[in-house]
Amino acid sequence: MIPKRPINADVPSSDENEEAPEPKQPERDKRRPKPLAPKLLALLVVLALVFIVVAIVGSSGGEEESGGGVTTAAPSPAGGDGGEAPSPQVAETLAFPTFATNNTTRIGGSSPTSNAAGVALAVFPSVTDAQRPAAVTLVAEEDWAGAIAASVLMAPPVRSPVLFSSHDELPEGSEEALAALSPQGNKATGGASLFAIGSVALPDGAGAVTRVDSGDAAATAAQIATLRDRLSGKPPAHFLVASSSAPDFAMPAAAWAARSGDPVLFTEAKKLPAATSAILKQHPKVPVFALGPEAAIGKGVLKEIAKIAKQARRVAGKDPVANALALARYRRGSFGWNVNDPGHGFVLARSDSPADAAAAAALSASGTWGPLLLSDDAGTLPKALRSYFLDVKPGYTTDPTRAFYNHVWVIGDQEAIGVGEQAEVNELAELVKIGGEP
Repeated sequence: MIPKRPINADVPSSDENEEAPEPKQPERDKRRPKPLAPKLLALLVVLALVFIVVAIVGSSGGEEESGGGVTTAAPSPAGGDGGEAPSPQVAETLAFPTFATNNTTRIGGSSPTSNAAGVALAVFPSVTDAQRPAAVTLVAEEDWAGAIAASVLMAPPVRSPVLFSSHDELPEGSEEALAALSPQGNKATGGASLFAIGSVALPDGAGAVTRVDSGDAAATAAQIATLRDRLSGKPPAHFLVASSSAPDFAMPAAAWAARSGDPVLFTEAKKLPAATSAILKQHPKVPVFALGPEAAIGKGVLKEIAKIAKQARRVAGKDPVANALALARYRRGSFGWNVNDPGHGFVLARSDSPADAAAAAALSASGTWGPLLLSDDAGTLPKALRSYFLDVKPGYTTDPTRAFYNHVWVIGDQEAIGVGEQAEVNELAELVKIGGEP
């Protein structure tokens, strides 16, 4: 159990996790993106500048080869010098921050596709070449497992954010974001400007493309792990095994993969897939952490992993909200966020939108680097999450300019997380005076 502690106190590390009571999870209808009108790419540079201002205020501080081959067939840099105010339609398309408080910033897209575009341009404003990523990962929005596994490519040295495509065409928001990001590839990406996960539509004039064949969740993740090994030139420090049948329990893995470079592998609840087993056998000395309770990853699976790996441990909460908090609190050696004190960034998304975990992953590997937390309701902050925010609430005694600060990125529109809930999160993240003279 994490002990109760005063605000801003030093916290000893713990290998154990606090499991919160199980909240009821209401169902939410899947929201489809609204049709998008044509936009002017020339406005993208101006939009990037708009984001920079908002972020400062809102935060503190052709031939083709399969199986990882490269095809030559780069998106052009965004044209125009800006000069015009961005239209509301363009801002909505790219999910630029539309509502920020002093401790929170919202990426308010109506779908993971628009959220991913907004996140990518938030992390890589792309006003200059130095602000652009060398590569971007394209994956189908419905392939949530492939997207979560692909989040590892956001970790150094590759630093490739996720955008969503489809099998038939590149969505307009992704196309505009990709044109602004204008990835050109470099040594760290193996020369690729795009990583295509599965059979997804590519932009016209795509540059060098490294493809990962799609299959089931385990097979796709195994290929991404192999690609990560090749690009980084070294084995991972850890593996994170997630459930392929319980996406809400798998979501927090995306943020950790992007931050750490630890690959995400998938398993069924009662059977370890051959593709996952094969990757683990290639790295028998690499520790493995299973994310989720026994309902998501059974005892038998963990025992099977333990026969292969040097060590196998479980990180879990009873429900998706508590599960995300468990990973946020956890530490074992160099694995885990160990966020048990003030002074951190956080990312908050809805537990019923697994693709948003991958869309937001780049925020956990840049800026205020923080774990993904989950809410299961648009109007009410879960009690366990509220308790956690209180536990890490920042405070000061004499000088607020020398204090630690928290900042929370909110992912999704008001149907996902309401403005009232965002306001409550803002209050919980607010710096407060403790002790000393009034």
